[in-house]
Amino acid sequence: MRDHRSAKGDRPARAEAAAALAITALAYLAGDPEHLERFLALTGISPADIRAAAQQPDFLAGVLDYVAGDEALLRAVAGHAGIAPEELDRARHMLSGHDWQRDVP
Repeated sequence: MRDHRSAKGDRPARAEAAAALAITALAYLAGDPEHLERFLALTGISPADIRAAAQQPDFLAGVLDYVAGDEALLRAVAGHAGIAPEELDRARHMLSGHDWQRDVP
């Protein structure tokens, strides 16, 4: 049986790991002008506001929502991050307020 006290204690670390994955996804978007332009148009955020917005879990969850909406982009971001695409979905759930545990190799 799993000790829930240690799982709760790990939540900040899992949230930090999820945010780091979302930042990696955002960096990938920033490196592709077409995807970045579309992302900015869909979110309504200006390039000048991205840095401040990236501090918010809801915004980071939105980045991963955007990535998840395009299978090719999802696979490209996962490949760029060196993880399975499912890890991005788990991170998205964590940033949306759900619990998430990253698989550690």
